[in-house]
Amino acid sequence: MSLVYNQIIVAVDGSKESEWAFKKAVAIAKRNDANLNLVNIIDTRSYSAVEAYDRSIAERAQSYAVELLEGYKEQAAAAGLTHVNVIVEYGSPKTMIPREIPKKIEADLIICGATGLNPVERFLIGSVSENIVRAAKCDVLVVRTPEGA
Repeated sequence: MSLVYNQIIVAVDGSKESEWAFKKAVAIAKRNDANLNLVNIIDTRSYSAVEAYDRSIAERAQSYAVELLEGYKEQAAAAGLTHVNVIVEYGSPKTMIPREIPKKIEADLIICGATGLNPVERFLIGSVSENIVRAAKCDVLVVRTPEGA
């Protein structure tokens, strides 16, 4: 068993919590000389509320995700990381982050924030971070945002 991480996933969604997770992920990736994989899953279930599926909604979500991750990629590069990948996928974050993405890239650590953007959705369907902890086959680090941050 290796004590070094090689493929780190950090799930980011634009929330304060995911920003803290990103910062921790950068530090851990640097210490381990690891690949950092910035992941954003565009939740297709959120479109089911829109009766006539609107292509422009998906396009806006895609461009927001790419812009967000490219911004994080620049910050990671400025911090000295050279191996940073951007992954934007469609689907359920609850299955894609702990199961599908790690399998594709042979991840050995997933880092995420303690909560995400939407408290109503968290109440109704549970938090994505809870799901990641339960379903992941590799190590998981759940980052808490410091009080008053």
